[in-house]
Amino acid sequence: MGDLRPPWADLVQGGELLDALGVPAWLHRGDAPPRGNPALLRLLRLDAAELQQRTHLSLVAEPQQAELAAATTQCLQGSGEPPALPLQLLSSDGSLRPVELTLRRVHWGGSPAVLVTCQDLSDFQHVQHMMLSVSGLLRQIVDGAPVATFVIDRRHRVTHWNTACERLTGRSADDMLGSTEAWRAFYDEPRALLADLIVDGRQLTPAQQEEQGVRPSLLVAGALEREAWFPMLGDVGRWLNFTAAPLRDADGRVSGAIVTLQDVSQRHRTEEELMRRLEDMVRERSAALAASANEMDAFIDNAPIGVVYADRGRVLRCNRRMAEIFGEVVPADVPAGSARDFYYAPEDEAELRRIARPALAAGKPLHHEMWMRHRSGRAIWTQINAYRIEGGSTAWWMLQDRTDVRAAHEEVQQRLVELQATNQKLEQAQNQLLQSDKMASIGQLAAGVAHEINNPVGFVSSNLHTLRRYVESLLGLVDALNAAQAEPGSLRAAEHLASMQQAAELGYLKEDLPLLLDESVEGLGRVKKIVQDLKDFSRVDQAEWQQADINVGLESTLNVVRNEVKYKAEVVRHLQPLPPVLCLAGQVNQVFMNLIVNASQAIGEKTADKGVITLSSGHERGLGGDWVWVQVDDSGCGMSEEVRRRIFEPFFTTKDVGKGTGLGLSLSFSIVKRHGGEIAVRSRPGHGSSFRVWLPVGGPAQGGPAGQRPPAWT
Repeated sequence: MGDLRPPWADLVQGGELLDALGVPAWLHRGDAPPRGNPALLRLLRLDAAELQQRTHLSLVAEPQQAELAAATTQCLQGSGEPPALPLQLLSSDGSLRPVELTLRRVHWGGSPAVLVTCQDLSDFQHVQHMMLSVSGLLRQIVDGAPVATFVIDRRHRVTHWNTACERLTGRSADDMLGSTEAWRAFYDEPRALLADLIVDGRQLTPAQQEEQGVRPSLLVAGALEREAWFPMLGDVGRWLNFTAAPLRDADGRVSGAIVTLQDVSQRHRTEEELMRRLEDMVRERSAALAASANEMDAFIDNAPIGVVYADRGRVLRCNRRMAEIFGEVVPADVPAGSARDFYYAPEDEAELRRIARPALAAGKPLHHEMWMRHRSGRAIWTQINAYRIEGGSTAWWMLQDRTDVRAAHEEVQQRLVELQATNQKLEQAQNQLLQSDKMASIGQLAAGVAHEINNPVGFVSSNLHTLRRYVESLLGLVDALNAAQAEPGSLRAAEHLASMQQAAELGYLKEDLPLLLDESVEGLGRVKKIVQDLKDFSRVDQAEWQQADINVGLESTLNVVRNEVKYKAEVVRHLQPLPPVLCLAGQVNQVFMNLIVNASQAIGEKTADKGVITLSSGHERGLGGDWVWVQVDDSGCGMSEEVRRRIFEPFFTTKDVGKGTGLGLSLSFSIVKRHGGEIAVRSRPGHGSSFRVWLPVGGPAQGGPAGQRPPAWT
């Protein structure tokens, strides 16, 4: 075959036609470097300069270069059709690209050359591989699915019959694949399956669907469902649930059907068992309801309250108690118990109807008490409860004679009024007793307070006498000075002035007078402090509930009882800053006085040596809010367990007659309780005692309610 020179040879020589090709292509001649178009450069990820460094054969994988060389030689000789070779191009990064090469003999620059065009096979091979993978995966899914499944094509041939279907039907895949008689696995004679109906496009009438138990699927469009009993399956037959869905080709035409089968025999057996049990339960429940109805009738007839069953005001049934409450009236033509056989005053009926109708019409129960009338005319205080049965016109009424209860209630109310009056008198008596104990305590402390006042008053009085002498001397000196000034030349006046100056001792007076005045001011300050502490202790100007600093009250109380304590014990303070507490400060101070005096007396009873009284305070959060506490510890004689249990009893005392009333701790306990707080004691004989008083910061409203307690005493 001779060389051909097509009319577009000049374009090829210029390379314009090569660059215009949309597929990767190159031209080569002999051993010269190939010339490739842009599509080839993109495919191999090369530029034109890199392509010039490679040979024609190096563009393919090395094992395939000999095959390309042979095809090139054949093409240049011009024998036969242009060869097409499935080879792999070698890109710049070393990756291989599957292609199909087509070689054609052309003229290039006046000499024969080879034009190589490439068809990229990567996408075709990828799609082919994916289709094979998907087909294999679908086959594995169908064959390995735990649900029995088989598939038929448009010619009704079985194309799939999975393992689960083999186990369920007892038919092997070898027997069923390729067969057009899938019905043999389920029936003894030919019969169209749901899959056959779908493939044939047959539509059942509603009557046929109901007769055969076929229904459209709610989940898959065009699918059919059926549940039936198949006696030939298994040992005793099986209930199967069929679901058949159409398979469609790319054009949407039905190309076959897929059928899934579920063995629902256990569910049917369970339903049958449940139905049997339900029937048994219904019979048992009916018998129980009948027995309950009889028991209810017996209960109503013997109930201690009156019971009435009525419809639109007409009594359908009532018990015997109604006749006992209102008096018996039995009409001759009405059986007892089936209608109203009790007296019912017309005015009572009208009043009760007026009260009950709005509540019962609104579907609400009625709870009411009113005076009604007995057949004899006696008034009855009646408690009435009624409710209407929902959705109906009938109502149950329950009535109870509460005349005795009302009389008892009125009596209780009267007793409550009397009790309140008595309680008020007791409160007044307690206040008087509290004031008496306070006055008795102050009376016991009066001598000590007087002694505390007499000491500074005594040396102030002595200083005043001394000051008077100093003033008299100074006044005499002033008179002598005035006389000397009146008689400048009088020797007698001058001698008298000198004598008065010497007697006045002005140098000594200049030193002693300031000291004397300072001592007097200090003494009067001590008197003022004692008076102020007495005022703070008693709180005569603050008798109402108010915010008070407990530490300040404790200090003022300690100053009042100082004379009682200072000869018996040393006082140690461990007081922490406290928030203001809502309280009656004067009463709280009296509690502190009783505790401090008792501690002092307990130390005095133990030994003649001075003991220690420790005053502590703190602020903690307990159940229900913030609490403050004050603790009085002493190193006194302590108490036995028997004494400790009784110390808060009124008039109980361990002191000798005339030395104690036994009211101090009892009143202290009452004061603390009135404030919503608590008072506790710890003591052992020979080891002293500890009293702790808890007070709620917010006052008794905070500490009083149940469930609110101070923190634990650790």
